[in-house]
Amino acid sequence: MLNQDDANHLCRKGKRTLLRFLAAAVLCLLCAVSALGAPETPDWHRTIIVGGDRDYPPYEFIDKNGQPAGYNVELTRAIAEIMGMKVEFRLGAWSEMFSALKSGRVDVLQGISWSEARAKQIDFTPPHTIVYHAIFARRDSPSAGSLEELRGKKVALHRDGIMHEYLAARGYGKDLVLTPTPADALRLLAAGECDYAVVAMVPGMYIIRENRLTNLVPVARSIAAQRYGYAVRQGDAELLARLSEGLAILKKTGQYGAIHAKWLGVLEPQPMRWQETIKYVAVVVIPLLLILGGTVLWSHSLRRQVAQRTESLSRALEEVQLNQQQLVQADKMAALGILVSGVAHEINNPTGLILLDVPILRKIYNDTAPILEERYREEGDFTLGGLRYSRVREEVPRLLEEMQEGAKRIKRIVEDLKDFARRDDVGGKEQMDLNGVAQAAVRLVDTSLRKATTRFTARYGPDLPQVWGNAQRIEQVVVNLILNACQALPDPSRGIELETSYDPAGGRVILRVRDEGSGIAPEHLSRLTDPFFTTKRESGGTGLGLSVSAGIVKEHGGSLSFDSTPGEGTTVTLSLPVIA
Repeated sequence: MLNQDDANHLCRKGKRTLLRFLAAAVLCLLCAVSALGAPETPDWHRTIIVGGDRDYPPYEFIDKNGQPAGYNVELTRAIAEIMGMKVEFRLGAWSEMFSALKSGRVDVLQGISWSEARAKQIDFTPPHTIVYHAIFARRDSPSAGSLEELRGKKVALHRDGIMHEYLAARGYGKDLVLTPTPADALRLLAAGECDYAVVAMVPGMYIIRENRLTNLVPVARSIAAQRYGYAVRQGDAELLARLSEGLAILKKTGQYGAIHAKWLGVLEPQPMRWQETIKYVAVVVIPLLLILGGTVLWSHSLRRQVAQRTESLSRALEEVQLNQQQLVQADKMAALGILVSGVAHEINNPTGLILLDVPILRKIYNDTAPILEERYREEGDFTLGGLRYSRVREEVPRLLEEMQEGAKRIKRIVEDLKDFARRDDVGGKEQMDLNGVAQAAVRLVDTSLRKATTRFTARYGPDLPQVWGNAQRIEQVVVNLILNACQALPDPSRGIELETSYDPAGGRVILRVRDEGSGIAPEHLSRLTDPFFTTKRESGGTGLGLSVSAGIVKEHGGSLSFDSTPGEGTTVTLSLPVIA
């Protein structure tokens, strides 16, 4: 049996052991945080030789100043900059560049379509683009809707390109007229020296426009879709990984989308027929609604998780307030939904095609209308697509107009969502229009407003002076104020009002958001902008929204004030100084 002295000795020894264990645990935690905060800078000094086609616009080409240019070139420069690599471009004939990669005279090809045969000789990154190939013909030539209809015809195409490989493997060899470049293939076609040409859609339209080959048109717009990306010598896993990582970062930051839009934009085709237009609109709109609905649910779940984690951390670590910048971004993405940014580019592609094709359909309808009217006068009413012509001539123009306006609205909403979700690390300031910021915020929360109230009104003061600030961050504040107003309403019959105005005496522009909600208790008014204070903890509130908003407004030299009467509603006033 232990005496008192032995027991005391063992107790002291146990305390010392526990203290050593806790000290070791804290040291490990600090090391881990340090490692996360200071990533290792890779050693990458050698110059990477990048090969490409000198005559494949707008993907890659030699410009009028003799310099490499095009979509691939700009994308490669962006990857090199973000990954800390040195690159040197070497553009030449395509077949020569392909051979140069395999022989090691260049390190990477920046634009090459994937195929099983090529994959046995070189290694590919994930594709950064899908290239659609088309059949081109002279305007007076018979139409050809598929590759099978080209058998027995003289077909011009780019030597050693992916379609040369594709058609040769399917027994078209005797019918093919091979040229050094896609432009040469289209020139042969325009001169009548072959029946058809098979060229990628975007380069084909670019070459026709630049060379004024006005007698050529695409007769089949999407006969093959090829995965298009980077390729390195077989076994060069390190370079392959760096290219893939750089491409992934560009897509996450939005730089890829900007480069793609600059060079390719809505000209990149997708297969679509007039009969499918209405169905295609549904295919775009329905997934968007499902995604937005899922985003709301995900946002609610994410807010609940953030609240639980924040409550735990606030009891254990007072240092959590040092992570303000990360919390700003987390709050933005929780409010908007991370998924929207990921699909925005995919939504823009079909929306762009609708905007491109609907005017063509309208012209087609307008050109055929006199013929239909003449038949109507001579034979009386007849049926088109299951509808009487007397109704069709009234409905079709309206349907086409509604489709175009709907597509414009989708594109505008998606662009607003992308702008709002884009991370802002720099926080640069410039002249901005408070009315424009408020209107963009209202578009972003349109779905929440329509769910929350049937009585939303917005009044924008005329000729507001410019404000010096960051439009994206002020837009975040306005979005937060409107969403808070929506959450305060007990039922949709209660209203929300947004108003902007100018106070010349104070030299400030004013934005007010009034709601007819449940109001705020007087004892809570002074704490609304405190970090982690919320009266909606049980419904997923984090207490970060108004705290972050107040910090943003303070950075802009403005003020955020609250006036509320329980049971009647709340008015939030945002005030910003105008440019002197």
